[in-house]
Amino acid sequence: MTTFARVTSTAELDAILALDDVCFHHPWTRADYERELQDPARCFLYVLKVHGVVVGYCSFWRIFDEIHLNNFALHPSHRRQGLGRSLLAHVLAEAEAIGAPNATLEVRASNTAALALYHAGGFVRAGLRRAYYTHPVEDALILWRGRPGPS
Repeated sequence: MTTFARVTSTAELDAILALDDVCFHHPWTRADYERELQDPARCFLYVLKVHGVVVGYCSFWRIFDEIHLNNFALHPSHRRQGLGRSLLAHVLAEAEAIGAPNATLEVRASNTAALALYHAGGFVRAGLRRAYYTHPVEDALILWRGRPGPS
């Protein structure tokens, strides 16, 4: 059974931090997430659970009529099962429900799996941030959904 839930307390942070350790080179700290949870009107954090276990999450900021996806993680053992698409669709629907139908994010230029996920979710490339990532140094592609792409 798959469920989604908005995180409003620190109860799920251990599971989120464990996912970060598996999925990211430079994960956020507990203090980073605690700070985010203190601003529930701007900062949103959703978890994806399979049989009650957190296997994925997404965090975003609401900025007027758009959201900026900050982190999106899915445990490697749960990838390629449609769960990432479900989580992304859920987050985008939640964002639209709060009046933020447009979305943006940065993604490593080499992350073909994430790029495929975001393109399937309606995102298009709108720009480039040179040397945005470290460990290793890499460019980020800027993607948008709900706004016109580059001309």
